Amino acid sequence: MKLAPRVAGTAAALALSLSAFAAPAVAVAPEDGGKPEGCSQQEKQVAKAEAALERLTAVFAKKQDKVEKAQKEKKDADEADERRQAKKDIAAAKDERSEAKKDKKAQQQRVAKANERLEKCEAAQAEEPSEPTEPTEG
Repeated sequence: MKLAPRVAGTAAALALSLSAFAAPAVAVAPEDGGKPEGCSQQEKQVAKAEAALERLTAVFAKKQDKVEKAQKEKKDADEADERRQAKKDIAAAKDERSEAKKDKKAQQQRVAKANERLEKCEAAQAEEPSEPTEPTEG
């Protein structure tokens, strides 16, 4: 009785392994050799970097507003403990703002680099002819 489950498991494993050889998956290669057309990859990178920069700019603006709000709360604070808490809030908000500023600056560098790569690609494409021309006999 204990032998039957083992034999059944082995038979199932054997059937699965043989079916992998019987019907192999067919990979279809793209006609253009798998390379992206023109500078599309660089264009995608620029668009992605610019979208990320927009998000980071919005985050930075929110952090800046948070600092201004904390400073206003400190100014409006009446008691010492409220002012003390407001100072802590200002420090935390400034730390968050400085992180957002660093992230924004780094993303601006990425956008610049992506634009540089795109321009380089477009310049290379302009230099090489798209289709070879045959010399005319005449």
